[in-house]
Amino acid sequence: MTGARSAIPVGVIGVGSLGFHHARLLAGIPGCTMVGIHDADPERGRKVADELGLNHFEDLDSLLRQIDAAIIAVTTTEHARVAIAALEANVHVLIEKPIAATLDEADAILAKAAEKGLLVATGHVERFNQALRACEPYLDAARFIESHRLSPFGTRGTDVAVVLDLMIHDIDLILGLAQRPVDSVDAVGIPVLTPSVDIANARIKFVGGAVANITASRVSRERMRKIRLFQESGYISLDLAAGTGEFLRLRPGATLASPEALQAGIAGLVDRIELIGDGKEPLLAELESFVAAVRGEGRVVVSGDDGRRALEVALQIVEKTDSHVTHTRTA
Repeated sequence: MTGARSAIPVGVIGVGSLGFHHARLLAGIPGCTMVGIHDADPERGRKVADELGLNHFEDLDSLLRQIDAAIIAVTTTEHARVAIAALEANVHVLIEKPIAATLDEADAILAKAAEKGLLVATGHVERFNQALRACEPYLDAARFIESHRLSPFGTRGTDVAVVLDLMIHDIDLILGLAQRPVDSVDAVGIPVLTPSVDIANARIKFVGGAVANITASRVSRERMRKIRLFQESGYISLDLAAGTGEFLRLRPGATLASPEALQAGIAGLVDRIELIGDGKEPLLAELESFVAAVRGEGRVVVSGDDGRRALEVALQIVEKTDSHVTHTRTA
């Protein structure tokens, strides 16, 4: 692994809408040197390079020879090919979500990384959401988790089901929060505007009894990114879009037998702790964490194994929703 004191030479492969922001932010992160970018569309690559004042590499191998770490933000179907090429060149990788198009491809990436002794991080950026970071001190084995991720219709990402486009963010979050093996998965979904499922709901049961209910839609009138956690110690509600939230818990000494508490209503029984984030852009926090891990100064927050687990559950949900759609059409 690269020494902790040296600046990490890094590059971005794929500079579409998200890759552009990776390149923009990396150029200003201490501890790394932004070597350049590569895109399968040379015209797009040159345009982004000119806009950000970066070097554009027409040839992927030329970029890989000059870097120690890469952000891979190409289309999902190309993740495995590009990631394995980078790993073969002894380059640590952060791969945008989902880690790969199939479990076999994810396994091939992880096997190559293990063979080479290299890091694989998965770009599940919601793990770095400031609201989630603010609630960490109050997390305590949630028994029920409910999330809603709703978005107006757009053309980006509609080549796949909403599960792999949007819901996978919350799948990864919930797997990280539950910290338990998955026991069972059930789901329903329907296509509305595309041939793929546009609205889906999934129910995940975990070993030990915890349950998660996840809803994702890309045909909503309004945007929503919210998650709620019910635990014995209290109730956490997070607005991931706003980066804020609240933690409600029983006030010490408060009981229903207290006339004062009853008269005051809920305010007399519970403490409300406002959760306010630090204002840091989640993508910036993710990149800083990856650079630190490559430098040997921290751990990978969302590993390749984490990415594979999220993909595995997402594909189970896709299978369930596809089965539901087929059954509905033939009924």
